[in-house]
Amino acid sequence: MEIRPTTDQDREIFGDTLYAEFGQFPGSRSDGETVWWSSVEMDRSLLAMTADGRPVGTATAHSFELTLPGGILAPAAGVTAVGVLPSHRRRGVLTAMMRHQLAELRARGEFLSVLLSSEALIYQRFGYGPATYTQRLTVPRHRAAFALPRAGGTAGTDIGSVEVLRRAECGEILEEVYDRYRRTQPGALFRPHRWWASGAGQSPVSLAQRYVVVHRDADGVPDGYASYSLDDSGTLKVDETVAIDDAGYTALARFVLGHDLVSQVVFRSVPADDPLRWQLADCSAGQVSGVTDWLWVRLLDVPRALTARGWFADGELVLDVDDPFLGEHDRYLLTVRDGHAECVPTDREPDLSLDVSDLGSIYLGGTTPSTLVRAGHIRAHRPGAAALADALFRAERAPHCLHWF
Repeated sequence: MEIRPTTDQDREIFGDTLYAEFGQFPGSRSDGETVWWSSVEMDRSLLAMTADGRPVGTATAHSFELTLPGGILAPAAGVTAVGVLPSHRRRGVLTAMMRHQLAELRARGEFLSVLLSSEALIYQRFGYGPATYTQRLTVPRHRAAFALPRAGGTAGTDIGSVEVLRRAECGEILEEVYDRYRRTQPGALFRPHRWWASGAGQSPVSLAQRYVVVHRDADGVPDGYASYSLDDSGTLKVDETVAIDDAGYTALARFVLGHDLVSQVVFRSVPADDPLRWQLADCSAGQVSGVTDWLWVRLLDVPRALTARGWFADGELVLDVDDPFLGEHDRYLLTVRDGHAECVPTDREPDLSLDVSDLGSIYLGGTTPSTLVRAGHIRAHRPGAAALADALFRAERAPHCLHWF
């Protein structure tokens, strides 16, 4: 078997193999997902070939930026289209491709890789860990009244405006507002212009028909949007709500919750620290469901990754990091001062011992180290080590990723 890189001339064979891996045909999925694979970067893609030249596996990576704690934008490889033909599974093809891909990403100088995991057991063994989480929030229309803010002052006050447009009318606005939003949201990914232009993805990136309520600030500048559709049952489904600040977010939520001829509103993807439930007069009206992991992170270069993100507490930890998939085991001294970190090899006794996948899980602040200590995944070697790690690895708010790839 050979793992080889692809070129533009391989696009058709790559696509045909990819669809066959998942038992589908071109056009069998929704519009945005059907055209998604046309955005694949063929110079970052791989084909697994049999000795007689038949393609049996695929993998690729998108060139993204990931927003780290502290508002740091870092390059990240978005791994996707990973699969093996059913006739060739459990023969080591996937393992060979993943090992080849990680080596290639390192050769490119990349230090972070991310993916959306279809099966946790598969990707955890390759060193990826769940780093952001998302959930669905359902609010019955008759229980959607907002409470008066108790903080007083101007809390919740909005002096902007809203406007309802169709998806086809506001592509540039969506792209611009999302780009402003993702630069300050830990865990958010860059959406390339070509994705928006071609509709390569799920709504609202997709060109599928949607209504979009756009929020504008006091100067008339768009600073938020919510993409939605209303079905025959009276359920209004919000694809995503994006806003630059809390006032804009609240105005968008008020709009969709106040829509006529609606029995319930379903927000399909909200972060764990979403404030909407607390803004309702009946705080139990918002029902959370579908809680799931979303973005998975793998560190390809631990020192570079740890020094790239921002930090919100001072301290030092010795991390003993095991990477069984790549056969590596290293120990690092992490020292954080005034929001910046140094990370160097050390022979000091460790404070924490952890797998590289667990380091990926805590990297964005979405999972606390103490949770993984209690779960038996991370080993704390001294009292207080887990608490210090919690303080160090926290983010300014819960990391969240809306992007589908």
